[in-house]
Amino acid sequence: MPQYEHVTAAETETHQETDYALAQKAAQGDMGSFEQLYQRHNRRVYSLCLRMTGNVSEAEDLSQEVFIQLFRKIGSFRGESAFTTWLHRLTVNQVLMHFRKRGVKMEQTTDDGETPIQIVKGTENPNAMPVVDRIALDKAIVQLPPGYKMVFTLHDIEGHEHEEIARMLGCSVGTSKSQLHKARMKLRGLLRQQKMKE
Repeated sequence: MPQYEHVTAAETETHQETDYALAQKAAQGDMGSFEQLYQRHNRRVYSLCLRMTGNVSEAEDLSQEVFIQLFRKIGSFRGESAFTTWLHRLTVNQVLMHFRKRGVKMEQTTDDGETPIQIVKGTENPNAMPVVDRIALDKAIVQLPPGYKMVFTLHDIEGHEHEEIARMLGCSVGTSKSQLHKARMKLRGLLRQQKMKE
């Protein structure tokens, strides 16, 4: 097994390389560097896809598509932002394109998008929630209509501002706010139903 030990030693050595350096090498056709980027970031990409779709097999397919796109576009990464930010944007765009192809539309709204946003008690910061509540919330998020799920994920979980979400989804800021408001109201109902079942 000396060969195996040699590989892990080499991996540890190159692990110190920055994402930018690896992206540069991958752009010049170095498959080893691309592999390392994949190893480093595939879990993050998959979990983002899963949060946005709420479907394991779709998330797996989309993760693969993201890395195919990454392979094609790696040469366009200039290092102006962090690689993770760039990859995050690439992933979100891939998922949005997937929804567009499937004909999932943002539920259009009027100016009532400007209504004051009410936060569902306990979902203000999903990362700080007790595990049991997180599981209940994850179950409820999966049941949201696609437009609601998308905005809730991007805003409350990923932390994007409404202006960014509006740009990403090609809708107005008002629509984004309205979608979030409705998503939170719907989540409140779903969480209440789950509590009653317990």
